[in-house]
Amino acid sequence: MSTTSAARVSGLLIPLFSMASSRSWGIGEISDLVPMSTWMRQAGQAALIMLPVSAMAEGQHSPYSALSAMALDPIYVSLADVEEFAALGGEAALDEAMRRDLAVARAAPTVDYDRVRKLKRRALELAYARFLDAEWRRQSTRARTFAAWAAGQDWWLGDYALFRALHARFARPWLRWDEPLRSRDARAIADARHEHADEIRLHQYVQWIAESQWRRAHRATGLALFGDLPFMVSGDSADVWSRQDEFDLDASVGVPSDAFSEDGQDWGLPPYRWDTVAATDYAWLRQRARRHAAIYDGYRVDHLVGFYRTFIRPPDEEPYFSPAEEPDQIALGERLLSIFAGEGARVIAEDLGTVPDFVRESLARLGVPGYKVLRWEREWKEPGQPFRDPAAYPPASVATTGTHDTETLAEWWEGADAEEREAVGRIPALARRGVDWGTAAFTPAVRDALLEVLLACGSDLVLLPVQDVFGWRDRINVPATIGDDNWTWRLPWLVDTLGDQPEAAERAHWLRGACLRHGRVVDGVPR
Repeated sequence: MSTTSAARVSGLLIPLFSMASSRSWGIGEISDLVPMSTWMRQAGQAALIMLPVSAMAEGQHSPYSALSAMALDPIYVSLADVEEFAALGGEAALDEAMRRDLAVARAAPTVDYDRVRKLKRRALELAYARFLDAEWRRQSTRARTFAAWAAGQDWWLGDYALFRALHARFARPWLRWDEPLRSRDARAIADARHEHADEIRLHQYVQWIAESQWRRAHRATGLALFGDLPFMVSGDSADVWSRQDEFDLDASVGVPSDAFSEDGQDWGLPPYRWDTVAATDYAWLRQRARRHAAIYDGYRVDHLVGFYRTFIRPPDEEPYFSPAEEPDQIALGERLLSIFAGEGARVIAEDLGTVPDFVRESLARLGVPGYKVLRWEREWKEPGQPFRDPAAYPPASVATTGTHDTETLAEWWEGADAEEREAVGRIPALARRGVDWGTAAFTPAVRDALLEVLLACGSDLVLLPVQDVFGWRDRINVPATIGDDNWTWRLPWLVDTLGDQPEAAERAHWLRGACLRHGRVVDGVPR
């Protein structure tokens, strides 16, 4: 099994929520992928990798804790492109208070999730009411198209839409719902589908709109779009509710101590019961792979090591790995990777943190690209811990300056001591520049030298956080912390104005030139 590509390409990491336009409602939207891609193609970039865009719960900001592993978050729907909303007059259909809230959301420097979600929920309800009157009750061609789509997606959409309807009814997590809905009694489920048919159809309609917009935008970008498959889902999700026996609801997933947390992390998410999951022939994970392959050209498998061995924290007991033995861990990880790759999307592995050697050996055997983060690629057991030469990175790897969880390139350089900077400067391509790296400040020249080392590296795929391309210090997320700054960062410019920004134009010119210098395809590659 190999998920590598013969083409040498470069791409950027930009969360969808970060790329707002003048048309969007204070957050990057699906249709904003198109103007974002215009600038990226000018910059010679062939791929865009995003964070998960799965449906999040009310009040939730983290894309790694979602109500569904399958549904797109309605917060990303572009209302300007919803046919029914436009027929109502568009933003003129909003009352005065909503228009004021929309102006506030648009003017905010960061994403105001609660305000945006409330606005979009109301606007989508108005659009749906119009759809019922103008299309559904007449059983128009548009209504029949929707019905056919919903029927084809029922394998995930049916439980998701019912879950959302019941979530609204009870206004609390499913573990606190009334019996027998909590335990999914067949008669109670059938009655609920009948009782809440209209709201179920609302959630189906919103997903139809979201996916239709996604497919149009995807075709128009000319880029390979990469997503992110989170290792786990929220316990309060449609997936766990519909497959309760496949998850251990009395324990939680986490990680041992690593570079992000001295004491390890407890994510509060229910771990898989691997024996039960295996007895289904991994049906739900196969569905996740199918769904991701239908939306993306490729995706990153988040916390890859967890699919080999899950770090489980039971209450009042010592944490443990499941499976417990290395041969079983290898067999599980390789089985799951074959499932993920089997649907046709390109798979890359987030193999960072505390990862045993046998996992990376397994990835190499399978031809699955793992990550090469410049600052961590060192010979840790050798004197002086020299940096590995990026020119020697294997083609089947993903080179980067950092991830959404790391400090930015600027922050790392400014926080590094002279010894570490000097070690970086001994990388052959940097050593030839004749710079005193130990005392070098983070200037545009230093930034570009570090970026060029990666663009010249041996990895077929380079994915650069957009902050590092510009030398910004803005963080997307600080792991093991909860705060208003996490997951809310927006680009400093609206994406449909990037062509008017001198700094953006300079960065595009430089990136394209660097890609050309180092044999990276700059005019698109086959998806």
